[in-house]
Amino acid sequence: MSVTASTQIWTAGSTVYPQSRLSCLGAEAPAEIHVRGDDAILRQNTLALLCSAKAPAGILLAVHDLAQQWRLGQPGSGSQVIISGFHSPVEQEAFEILLRGPASVVYCPARSIPKRLPPAWQEALDDDRLTFLSPFADTVRRATKETAITRNRFIAALADAVFVAYAHPGSSTEQLVNEVLTWNKPVYTLPHDSNGHLHKKGVSTWQQHLEKNDHNG
Repeated sequence: MSVTASTQIWTAGSTVYPQSRLSCLGAEAPAEIHVRGDDAILRQNTLALLCSAKAPAGILLAVHDLAQQWRLGQPGSGSQVIISGFHSPVEQEAFEILLRGPASVVYCPARSIPKRLPPAWQEALDDDRLTFLSPFADTVRRATKETAITRNRFIAALADAVFVAYAHPGSSTEQLVNEVLTWNKPVYTLPHDSNGHLHKKGVSTWQQHLEKNDHNG
């Protein structure tokens, strides 16, 4: 288990720092971003994947099917790179599928970028299919609830759009949905009964988004 790719550090104010995307975070935007892997991935259309830890079984099955479509770039699945912390069970399920390729994926841990990686992760990194991003310094070596919240706000701000598979009522994920909506950034979810509270906020389903794109195309 090793990592051969070097890590870049993008500091606020530098030409590579995504200032315009992170401006919605205001003073809470990270002072630096650590990047390992192919940073060209970040110039593609990105979709942040978020899901509360405890999600109904139907949500996991739906995301499993979506991840299969995303990794293969199947017609009607949209064209985007998935960026996520891949921490909750639903997010982890998506990551295991996306890691098979050929699609690229961006992993944002709620800590510094790990020094040692499982073989499958290393292979994807070496093939330029996996890129790591972290708003945390190397000294932050443990993920906490607080760093997870910071990480999720970071990826939501960085991405072109946000896909929330499920947000438990009253959770930090739902609070993030409320915040992202104030940024006037597209937010999508699944057409599942458990997401009724998101639909009431005006959050469209991923399927509605794809149908609209097909119609406009």
